[in-house]
Amino acid sequence: MKTKNKIEIYDTILRDGAQAEGINFSANDKLKIIRLLDELGVDYIEAGWPGANPKDIEVFEQVKTLELKHSKIAAFGCTRKANVKAEEDKVLNQLLRAGTEIITIFGKTWDFHVEHALCTTLEENLNMIADSITYLKGCGRRVFFDAEHFYDGYKNNREYALKAVETAHKAGAERIILCDTNGGCLSSEIKKITEAVLKHLPGAVLGIHAHNDGEMAVANSIIAVQAGAIQVQGTFNGYGERCGNANLCSIIPALQFKMGIDILGENLGKLVSVSRQISEIANKKSNNFAPYVGTSAFTHKAGVHASGVMRQSSTYEHINPETVGNTRKILVSDQSGLASIREKIARMDLGADITNDDTRKILEKIKDLEWQGFTFEDADASFELMLKNVLNIKPTYFELKGFTVLTDTRGMGYLNTEATVKIKVGNEILHTVSEGEGPGHALDSALRLALKPFYPVIEKFKLSDFKVRILDSTDGTGAKTRVHAETTDGYTKWDTVGVSRNIIEAAYLAFVDSIDYGLLLHNEAPQNKYILNRN
Repeated sequence: MKTKNKIEIYDTILRDGAQAEGINFSANDKLKIIRLLDELGVDYIEAGWPGANPKDIEVFEQVKTLELKHSKIAAFGCTRKANVKAEEDKVLNQLLRAGTEIITIFGKTWDFHVEHALCTTLEENLNMIADSITYLKGCGRRVFFDAEHFYDGYKNNREYALKAVETAHKAGAERIILCDTNGGCLSSEIKKITEAVLKHLPGAVLGIHAHNDGEMAVANSIIAVQAGAIQVQGTFNGYGERCGNANLCSIIPALQFKMGIDILGENLGKLVSVSRQISEIANKKSNNFAPYVGTSAFTHKAGVHASGVMRQSSTYEHINPETVGNTRKILVSDQSGLASIREKIARMDLGADITNDDTRKILEKIKDLEWQGFTFEDADASFELMLKNVLNIKPTYFELKGFTVLTDTRGMGYLNTEATVKIKVGNEILHTVSEGEGPGHALDSALRLALKPFYPVIEKFKLSDFKVRILDSTDGTGAKTRVHAETTDGYTKWDTVGVSRNIIEAAYLAFVDSIDYGLLLHNEAPQNKYILNRN
């Protein structure tokens, strides 16, 4: 292993990551991400391609006003055009106008691309690399050279690929970044070729820029470091064109934990937070199953696993989740054992002593409910209510006596839905009616309307997500339906579940649990009598 003590992290999410399908950063979005990465301690941030669009021009102007604590901003572009003087090249001069200390330019190192993409000679391409770097260096800039398609170029024409990076090195490029642009190389190839370049250019400082088309980008980046590269380029959350770029959220902790290289120090504990904030800014759903930062990265379902990690976390976890800012989660399912149930109960303030006999009853209840189609993996609120019910400590806030939902058409293209609920609170029985956009909405509205006079806090409860899943589609329209509801009071969110062959009843069960848990959360006492004119 030829690892140096300092490994540089270079993030290109604002340029390469922005090329991912479904991502469209605004200038303000980019500035937010720059602040996040700087606070985390990322060494270099590629802010975009100056002149490529008005947005990037604005970013480079605005970033000058930021007081960055750690990160250095890089501008990205390409070598001069064929048969054009460097000082007259539009792209190079736009890079200079961006005003960054560092400029990263890419150039062709694969003879196939030189002849068929650039449509120029191999010799002119070498001149383009040398002239561009020399010109930018002469203007006082630090220059990094991205050797585009280097690994493929090396495999097809070793001599020319090496000549290209040698030209960049001699012209004064501070970093020679070897790129697996098509993302199709194996780690064994990356290692062998990276070592060959270092042998050919012993004075060069190498980096790696890997794409994920073969799902090897993280592994290829790590092995390049082991082969002697000291800079890793990638993107947070692995965003990038096609299958994405090397995911820095996996690379950084791997370098720090597995190779003993201090990348972020104690800031590594912010990794999960930064990853999820960037997902929000990108308007992309976080990958729950992402290593290190995903919500499921340290989630255990099997009883044996749960029992093991509670005794010694290293039995089924390769690192402590808290070190990257994540948390351990024990799921409760029909695969759970007594240890899983005990661990789950230990995290809840149930207000009762739990015996082994109680735990067995709870486990049997879970297995029975999951056989019916319930799942508590994403419904902690329903799970806690079920526990309290089994233990006979669940408060009764109201009882359902019946509900009716009617939908009719009133003119072409218009549906009217009305729900009536009959509930009992204490000794009082009430009927309420409410209209809604659909059966679920109308039923939820009627239920809340009936309960608000007793429990005004319900006004704060808002349904924030609602999912419906058909459990056994072979039964056609008679299939069982599972409804998940997410509710918030503006500060806390909770998840509930309902199952029935009647989709409206499934929704009702989820709504009832949602209200019950919210009242429990706010320490509401069950009402024993109706209070007139209560608002």
